[in-house]
Amino acid sequence: MIKTVLLTGFEPFNKATVNPAWEAVRALDGWSGEGFRVEARQLPCVFVDANEALAAMVDELHPDIVIAVGQAGGRAEISVERVAINVDDASILDNAGRQPVDRPIVEDGPAAYFSTLPIKAMVAAMRAKGLAAGVSQTAGTFVCNHVFYGLMHHTAGKPTRAGFIHVPFLPEQAEERPDDPPSMALDDIILGIMTAVDTAVHVERDVAQAGGATH
Repeated sequence: MIKTVLLTGFEPFNKATVNPAWEAVRALDGWSGEGFRVEARQLPCVFVDANEALAAMVDELHPDIVIAVGQAGGRAEISVERVAINVDDASILDNAGRQPVDRPIVEDGPAAYFSTLPIKAMVAAMRAKGLAAGVSQTAGTFVCNHVFYGLMHHTAGKPTRAGFIHVPFLPEQAEERPDDPPSMALDDIILGIMTAVDTAVHVERDVAQAGGATH
């Protein structure tokens, strides 16, 4: 059986003109490999609207695997997220001018959801290809975490495997910033996402190896 993999990436936000998550994801629309095919979709960087859009995509496509991808400017590696928490606490405005503070994503929802992807196997596979990658213990409290939590809530109890990946700035984005943040070439980000997809499709049980953090 051919598995459907839904990849999502966000539109640019915070006055940016590009989002590396979407640039990488859209490059993989229609890509197929052994036993799977990818569908790529863009999400608005807007609280509530993004989750409604993603839920509609999941209900339309009935994907076997969903990987949402977002930008984490300042990080030096591809971050495979472990956990989504039930809170919106925005330090900047979203693209609709919304800035929720200390607000639950789902009233009376669980405090958190864990990714159902083989996150450590995905990281190991990326590192084996020479990519900077790691398990992340926080997806923040902006729209990325909002979507991650919403995705896991919508797929809870279903056979769909789902999770979230953060990617660094592109070099051209880093060059525009005075703080000289780390960055990653688009081709490497695309390779990382491809590796994550292939691993998620073919690895049922995650590997048991250290992937935690001391702080």
